[in-house]
Amino acid sequence: QVQLVESGGGLVQSGGSLRLSCAASVSLPSFYRMAWYRQAPGKQRELVAAITSGGCTNYANSVKGRFTISRDNAKNTVYLVMNSLQPEDTAVYYCNAYQLSSGNYWGQGTQVTVSS
Repeated sequence: QVQLVESGGGLVQSGGSLRLSCAASVSLPSFYRMAWYRQAPGKQRELVAAITSGGCTNYANSVKGRFTISRDNAKNTVYLVMNSLQPEDTAVYYCNAYQLSSGNYWGQGTQVTVSS
């Protein structure tokens, strides 16, 4: 059973930084893609950043230049470093893992709140 456990969320002032972590219960290279999504109240869940097993990354336009996704295969952990946080970044952030053979897995989410 695949489990994804997020950590690192919290309350931060506008302009601040946070680092989210997502620890997987299985080897990261078994996933074709790892990603972070977020969902703000009353809004749809949206892709924030993704990284493939080959290291290719993509970002939502709203976070380009501020957020960085990375992976540490030795620790089976994916990170999201978030800089220059703004109130509009407030959301629950979810870790997502995609396997070609079995589809998507989700973590339980971690709350990020940015105060103005």
